[in-house]
Order: sequence, then structure tokens, then C-alpha cells
Amino acid sequence: MLTAWILLIIAGLLEPCWAVSMKKSNGFRNVRWTLATIAFLAASLYLLFVVMSSLPAGTAYAVWTGIGAVCTLLAGMLLFKERTTVLRVFFAVLTVAGIIGLYITAGV
Repeated sequence: MLTAWILLIIAGLLEPCWAVSMKKSNGFRNVRWTLATIAFLAASLYLLFVVMSSLPAGTAYAVWTGIGAVCTLLAGMLLFKERTTVLRVFFAVLTVAGIIGLYITAGV
């Protein structure tokens, strides 16, 4: 079960990789960044697929999207100089708290 959670975290961390590479692909006009987007997306989805055989689908999907959303938000703030406000950070922290809560209640 621990292996599934580790793979789920890796899958979630791959989500911002494809989101950032998609942004850098310039509307899929840059072939290298487009290929990177496809590779990161495929790897992330494959790991999610593998994990769903061990974890409840709702929990796995919620954690995957939560990790991806928070890390993509942080990447946007750090790499693309998107607005950083107290409220944005607060809600990102709430998302992380939700992910931790799902882990705690998943019966691991």
C-alpha cells in the first residue's frame, strides 16, 4: 500500500511538469516542449492508472489532482511570475490539508 502512495505522489508531481511544458510549448508550436508535455502527461496518467488498482479511485484521483494543482500553482508563481497573494497561498494550504486528510482516512 505504501508503494501505491509513493507512486501516487510521483504521478501528482508529474502533473505540474506537463502543465509547465505545455505553457512553454507556445501553443504546441515548439516541438521539444510539446513532446515533453506528452511524455510527462503519459507518465503521470500511467502511474495514476497503476495506483488505482490498489487505492480507491476517488481518493487517488483527488490526491493526484490536488498535488498537481498546488504544485502547478507554485510553479506559476515561481516560474511565470503569476500573482502571489495571501489568499492564494491560504487556499493552496487548505488543498494540502485536504490531501493529508485523505491519506489519513484512507486506512493505510
